[in-house]
Amino acid sequence: MTHAARTTATITRLGHQGDGVAEGPLFAPRTLPGEVVTGIRDGHQLTDIRVETPSEMRVQAPCRHYKSCGGCQLQHAEDGFVAAWKVEIVRNALAAQGLETEFRPIVTSAPRTRRRAALSVRRTKKGAMAGFHGRASDVITEIPDCQLLVPELIDAIPMAEALAMAGASRKAPLSVTVTLSEAGLDVLATNGKPLDGPLRIALAQVVEGHHIARLTWEDELIGMEQPPTQPFGPAHVCPPPGAFLQATRDGEAALLAAVEDCVKGAKRIVDLFAGCGTFSLPLACNAEIHAVEGEGVMLQALDAGWRQARGLKKVTTETRDLFRNPLLPEDLNPFGTEFAAAVIDPPRAGAEAQAVQLAAAKTKRVAYVSCNPVTFARDAKILTDGGYRLDWVQVVDQFRWSSHTELAASFSYVG
Repeated sequence: MTHAARTTATITRLGHQGDGVAEGPLFAPRTLPGEVVTGIRDGHQLTDIRVETPSEMRVQAPCRHYKSCGGCQLQHAEDGFVAAWKVEIVRNALAAQGLETEFRPIVTSAPRTRRRAALSVRRTKKGAMAGFHGRASDVITEIPDCQLLVPELIDAIPMAEALAMAGASRKAPLSVTVTLSEAGLDVLATNGKPLDGPLRIALAQVVEGHHIARLTWEDELIGMEQPPTQPFGPAHVCPPPGAFLQATRDGEAALLAAVEDCVKGAKRIVDLFAGCGTFSLPLACNAEIHAVEGEGVMLQALDAGWRQARGLKKVTTETRDLFRNPLLPEDLNPFGTEFAAAVIDPPRAGAEAQAVQLAAAKTKRVAYVSCNPVTFARDAKILTDGGYRLDWVQVVDQFRWSSHTELAASFSYVG
């Protein structure tokens, strides 16, 4: 029996997914710049890795599930190294567009503060098991001591397993998205059996037995003990099942503080890709808001939250696909009463078409929130070419120990 020859490599940098990169390129997961490693070469990947010369930045992973779980990529690195790396990702993305600016100190969410998780749950011969998938694997790793999730989500694992016992297919894992709300757990299950009478009864028993605020199976409401509301400023919003929500409360607060700093003093603000009102409703304490979003059901939740809140200024809504049909300069300056500021929080694809129209409209201030430094930098180039100054960037690390990076940025129109 012959053994594959081991390759020796020196890691020169981290790639965008958090893997170490050596000459080649050769990608080595869970390694750090400066480390000498050996492993089995498989195309551009290094497997069966041994770290021969560890970096001074290497630390003992704080979670016992780290080796088998695919939820984190960077627990082997010192916190200060990860923070600097994430800032550098954004700095490099801007530099590729010929841009530079002031960077405010990064805000990193604490361990055990993630308020939402998508659990994979599989039926077994003895019952069921819930957890996260291993790296590039369909194997589920149980995560009873996960260092990311709030304790309430760890406590929800038996509930997710009960849902799988009631309605998971034998062929595929059930996906159970659990979100912590003011009223308790908001649960959305997908990829399960078709809903019928007996399954509906079994699921209702899970709701009652585990005190779930709301359970939705695919797109059908099974039960709701209380509306699973989220606080956005003084408003309390009940988002549709599975709706986007910032990953941690302190991460959301950091992004909101940056947005508020950018648009302060504006009396009329347009909020683009407004979702359920993460920014619209807190900003409505001091300004009139026009919230624009592609999914009407999210705007219905936003509007209901606004109507039930006290002390907020006028909030109007508009359902509109901002990728295909961005707001034009005449929409941004209706009847000569222009919006003094815009907030824009697009998905990972960014907002190229809308950025072009914002630049043409010369909206005085733009607060841009992004979860993708590359598309953000592309859109920032559009704005700066259109007469904007990029005032500053605030990097926010809500996805601790992952390669995921978020930010808020301030633009001012200077002509």
